[in-house]
Amino acid sequence: MTPSQPTLQQVIAWAKEAGAIAREGFDQEHAIQMKGKLDLATEIDHECERVLMEHIQKEFPTHAIVTEETGVVEGDADNCWYIDPLDGTINYSHRLPVYAVSIAYAHKGGLMLGVVYDPSRDECFSAERGKGAWLNDKPIHVSGCDSLQKALLTTGLPSWNEELLDRNLGLMRHLTLNTQGIRRLGSVAIALCYTACGRTNGHWDQSSTPWDIAACGLIVEEAGGTVTNLEGNIEYFKPPYSIVAGSGEINFALCDLLR
Repeated sequence: MTPSQPTLQQVIAWAKEAGAIAREGFDQEHAIQMKGKLDLATEIDHECERVLMEHIQKEFPTHAIVTEETGVVEGDADNCWYIDPLDGTINYSHRLPVYAVSIAYAHKGGLMLGVVYDPSRDECFSAERGKGAWLNDKPIHVSGCDSLQKALLTTGLPSWNEELLDRNLGLMRHLTLNTQGIRRLGSVAIALCYTACGRTNGHWDQSSTPWDIAACGLIVEEAGGTVTNLEGNIEYFKPPYSIVAGSGEINFALCDLLR
């Protein structure tokens, strides 16, 4: 990489620094900011985001940044960061320890680096385009599961859209009767990283955001998984954002049902 681009170790260090803030604040009473009827943020979301943005803007001041809390920070579109400072905020605010710091870097539209750090388990998932994916420096791979009947799956429930919610509940009913089970973890980043390391066999989200799926999508890809949108298109990182991930067979089977 050129000096104008980050290294994976840099991004890992930043994610762990933000994660330490989240871990330290986990048992505190939080100042809750309602961003919508059911969407919320805490002061820890903002503090983690501030730390991450300070590192990026110090080292790469011309780069663009897209974050969940601040929104879009204009810059060089060929070098863009995607930050979810606390994926799983509702879990976090209820002291449910399923949450993560998620950071991705993209060059000319292509995801190049992705890091998801789970502070409660001290698990750092990472990936670099063309070089593989790791959990705490050990290579990871998606499972060899080749049928839905053998699969344990995860999904998200789009509470902001009743039509999508009803559709997903119907699909969950079908899959509950025809798989090993369905889990909703409340953190897209954690769910997709679990698919990447083989703990689960596949994940789908009918509607998502770029900061939700940037890092973990790349991690699944580099772990040997197939990642597409709902229609099975491998160019999943473009609006309207949706994601289906798993082994090739699981991805194909889920996309077939979703269609």
